[in-house]
Amino acid sequence: MNNAQPALLEVKDLVKHYPVRSGVLRRRVGTVHAVDGVSFSLGAGETLGLVGESGCGKSTVARSVLRLVEPTSGQIAVDGADITHLGKAALRPVRRSMQIVFQDPFASLNPRMRAGDIVGEPLAVHGLASGEQRQARVAELFQQVGLRPDQMRNFPHQFSGGQRQRICIARALALSPRLIVCDEPVSALDVSIQAQVINLLIDLQRRHGLSYLFIAHDLAVVAHISHRVAVMYLGRMVEIAGKDELFRNPRHPYTRALLASVPLPDPRQKQPPPLVDGDVPSPVNPPTGCAFHTRCRFAMAQCKTERPVLRDVGARHQVACLLNGGAGL
Repeated sequence: MNNAQPALLEVKDLVKHYPVRSGVLRRRVGTVHAVDGVSFSLGAGETLGLVGESGCGKSTVARSVLRLVEPTSGQIAVDGADITHLGKAALRPVRRSMQIVFQDPFASLNPRMRAGDIVGEPLAVHGLASGEQRQARVAELFQQVGLRPDQMRNFPHQFSGGQRQRICIARALALSPRLIVCDEPVSALDVSIQAQVINLLIDLQRRHGLSYLFIAHDLAVVAHISHRVAVMYLGRMVEIAGKDELFRNPRHPYTRALLASVPLPDPRQKQPPPLVDGDVPSPVNPPTGCAFHTRCRFAMAQCKTERPVLRDVGARHQVACLLNGGAGL
């Protein structure tokens, strides 16, 4: 992404809290801090990989960006226009430029609809095509994702898992979006199929100039598709850097722990001991200061009280760590 080029997507201090209610009167007894002050940008034609442990808030960020869930606070801007508080009518044209591919390709498809109708539904909803024109557009989309036009008549259960995800990708492409959020799009697929879908996404990005917010927990997949990588922990962003820079020079202790946890392909090699201790704290009662200090072996006294913010440590590398930006690790 060119620094002089305005960001397609700009997220500032995004917060999403969910109330915890209990009792007959459903009184509020706590708050789930799902996303707690996340900021990042995404350029045109760029892929930003978003990684972190399960439950760290990655999917909530994705749904908040698309306004599928309403953020508690913060700002979301697309092409410089603030969409955070737009009503349904004003948001409708913006939705054409933002689409999502969900994790489970079967659960996200209506089993009672034919594949061609599923892919063509966005065109009908937005009134962009009908009749033969819509059928021709759907057939074109099927070919773009590696499916045959004659498969448009089939139902979802007649496709394999990889083919179902191709249908989901075709549906996301129907409105010619500029941004596609990929919420763990290959985690439910066989390993042999994952590479095919990832390579398809890369090819479509080059062909259409798409931007991806790519959420995953598989670091090998993220390394293959991403231009930059953002690391989340307990609802907060802890490190953002270019792909090569982050994998070569991780600065945050949590990022280092994630990279060290990747299984070694050679069974003769001994897996190194884990770099973190204990379990992830509850998002209902997150730690004060640095959220990672309860598991960090480098934690200092100030880590318990002072919340670190993302700061530039060079090479377009940002780290939220009090220990000299991670340089002292």
